[in-house]
Parts: sequence; structure tokens; C-alpha cells
Amino acid sequence: MDYISTRDSNRTPARFSDILLGGLAPDGGLYLPAEYPQIDDDTLNRWRGVLAGDGYAALAAEVISLFIDDIPVADIRAITARAYTYPKFSSKEIVPVTELDDGLWIGHLSQGPTAAFKDMAMQLLGELFEYELGRRGETINILGATSGDTGSSAEYAMRGREGIRVFMLTPAGRMTPFQQAQMFGLDDPNIFNIALDGVFDDCQDVVKAVSADAGFKAEYRIGAVNSINWARLMAQVVYYVSSWLRITENNGQKVSFSVPTGNFGDICAGHIARQMGLPIDRLIVATNENDVLDEFFRTGDYRVRSSADTFETSSPSMDISRASNFERFIFDLLGRDATRVADLFGTQVKQGGFSLARDPAFSQAETTYGFASGRSSHANRVETIRDVSDRLGILLDPHTADGVHVARQWRDRISTPIICLETALPVKFADTIVEATGAEPPMPERFAAVMEAERHVSELPNDVEAVKTFIVESITAGNGS
Repeated sequence: MDYISTRDSNRTPARFSDILLGGLAPDGGLYLPAEYPQIDDDTLNRWRGVLAGDGYAALAAEVISLFIDDIPVADIRAITARAYTYPKFSSKEIVPVTELDDGLWIGHLSQGPTAAFKDMAMQLLGELFEYELGRRGETINILGATSGDTGSSAEYAMRGREGIRVFMLTPAGRMTPFQQAQMFGLDDPNIFNIALDGVFDDCQDVVKAVSADAGFKAEYRIGAVNSINWARLMAQVVYYVSSWLRITENNGQKVSFSVPTGNFGDICAGHIARQMGLPIDRLIVATNENDVLDEFFRTGDYRVRSSADTFETSSPSMDISRASNFERFIFDLLGRDATRVADLFGTQVKQGGFSLARDPAFSQAETTYGFASGRSSHANRVETIRDVSDRLGILLDPHTADGVHVARQWRDRISTPIICLETALPVKFADTIVEATGAEPPMPERFAAVMEAERHVSELPNDVEAVKTFIVESITAGNGS
């Protein structure tokens, strides 16, 4: 299995183990398989038996083995068996799927140690990183950015691991108190929290800038766990497969997915699963008021916003106006034209965006690739949370409510069941839950002490050099592993 960069017209091949530790390609592009592995009826039938008999971890080994040929299969099975365990995940199914109402289902991705869907990929990444670093006798300094849940999921997956430090950028004051407490309450010597004076897109830009400095990246062994890292998406493909298997009885049945997304990572995994041959009908992009993705799928215009024009909303993990993983889909949409993608994302996005409205390829986003989209407002998500709670006795977090709201917009236009992918447990967003229902969300026992922990965080300006200096000083001081 070879991997190529979305911006490399020469299609220079790379191996999985190398891109696992590197993250961003040297040319600033994102890695994708040179060709997507294909699954047929026999494979789907076998996987149905694997999930029913041996469970999610065994299915994960089957799926990701299609993407990795430089790690022995037996080791992959051991890695997934360590990553997806009960009670680290609070359900033995790892990703249960339950019916909501009228053709809508919920894919429960928040059973992991930080109650966020990011755990699904991060727990696997923690195992993969430690395995590969041990095999090479190397260390790594992970640099990431989070708008809410990526940070805590990464830190909980990497804390205490040999040879790994984590430097995580957060937008100062832009996360909920629970999200901040989960991250800043960690006192592990290999975890470094940085509150940046800016919004998530600023944090993401700093990560990209540092990663693009090839000399610095090599000298200080900088790696990535954000969704620019291919292994994140690879791990997420698994729960599209498992969710489809759980609500179908045969391979002739298709399912649609409604996915709350700001950075396009979660739904990009669905795009990859669909390209592999998983029977997916529609992939519904659900955004909040920061609707750059919805605008593209409606109009063909990808119009990125400035930090000042990025709204602070009650679904904060989606307060994103430059979607990193979108480049991977546009690469496929434009026939894998790396030269054109390099211009669109390397030049035009920096100038405010681009338009494909008059490009014949744009219509294929719907007709060939199955994409649809919709937008949710604060009023929409509050009403959805209230309605689902009052009628069904089910509590949704604000991001999942965005997904349900948009799924309802599409329910009468498509004939397949829609699985709404859950993003987090409601406890992370207490203020919005109280507004919607009049009551505090229940606090799972495993998180009871989170809010009381002492905070450990460093405040830095929105400046690439300041972040580099912090990294260097932390490393040379001998902190962490």
C-alpha cells in the first residue's frame, strides 16, 4: 500500500509507517492511499461474522490491515485489541447504534475515556505511535490543535507513553469549562497545554506552519495527531463499517450518514469508506453557523472566513472556517489533479478561497460522491435537544443535535435510514443543555473529579516563533519522556 500527497504531481510513494509519524507531507499536502482498497460481498459477509463473533477490535484489525502492509497482521490485531477494550470504552460494543425515531439512528461514538468521538481514532494512534517508535528506537514530539475534543482525546491516549511528548494548542477561552478541565487538569510530564490568543483556525495554522518548516520538524521530531494525520481517518473508517453492519441484514441495503463536522475529518472517513465499496447512500454534512462547508456543497464556493468572522457558537468544536481535510475530498473530486489542488489550497485558500461553481466536476460531489449538506443555528440545536429529550427521553450534545437537525431536513428526500454520528456526551456542554432542558446533564461517575483538578496550561501569543521557542525550551529542559 503506497501513499501519495494531494499536492505531489509526481505521485512520490510513501509507506504507512513513515506517514504515521510525519503527519503533513513535505510539500504541505495531505496523504491518501495511491488507490483505495476495494471490498466486495464476500468481504462484507465475512466482516459481518467478525463483528458479531469477535467484536469491534477484531473488525478494526480487518479493516485497517487493508491500509497497512508494513506492520505484521498479528501485531495489528494486538494493537486493535489493546486500543478498543471494555471498560476503557463504556460499552462492550465499543460503538453501539440505537434507533432514534422515524428512520433516524444514533451511532454512539462517545463511549471512550474522554467521552468524545475523537477517542475512536486517538486510542488506536496511541498504540500505533508507541509500537512504531519502539520498533525504531525513536522519540516524537506531537504538535496538535484542538477546538474542543481532539486535545483531550490525544492527551489521554498519549499520556505516560514512552518516547512521546504532546504539545496541544487550544483557542484561549473558546472551549467549554468541562473541555478545558479535561485537558488542563492533566499533570503528566509529557503533556503540554498551550492556550493560544486566537481561534481554532489560528491554532491549526500554527501547527501547519511548524510542520511546513522541514528543518525544525526534522530536528525536533515533530509529528501530528490532528486529522491531517492519515491514521486518524483510517481508524474512523472502521466505525462507518461497524455502524452499517449493525443496522443492515444484507449487502443490498444502503445507509446514509449525517455527520456534524467543521474540519471535514469525520465525514472524510465516510467518503473513503464509500469509495472502498461500503453501501453508503448519502453523506450529509451538518454544520453550525460557521457554514463554509454547507456553502460549498450548495453553491460550489469555498469561501474561508477570517478569525474575526468565525462565530463563537454553542457547538464550539465546529467553530472552524478552514477545513483541513476538505483538501483530501477535493483531490478526489478533481480527478486527483495534484497541481490544481496545490494551487487551490496552497495559494487560493490563503487569498480567501476558491470557486468550483462553474467546474463540471462540482456536480459530481452529489451525483458521484453522494454528498449533501445543511446548516444548524443555536435555536435549531436547542430546540432539537429539547424535543428529543421531551419526546424520547434521550439527551443529545449540541453537535449531535446539529447532525439530527440537518438529518431531519433530508429525511423525506432520501429513502435510506440515516445514522447520525454522535460527537460527545452532553456533560461537556452543560450550559446549552440547561438552556434546552432546564436541568444539568448527568455527570458520569468516571468524570466526577474532573472539574476539581488543578489547571496546567501555558498562555502564548498567536505567533509561530513563540510556539517553536516553547517547544524547544520544553524539550531541552528535559521535561517529559
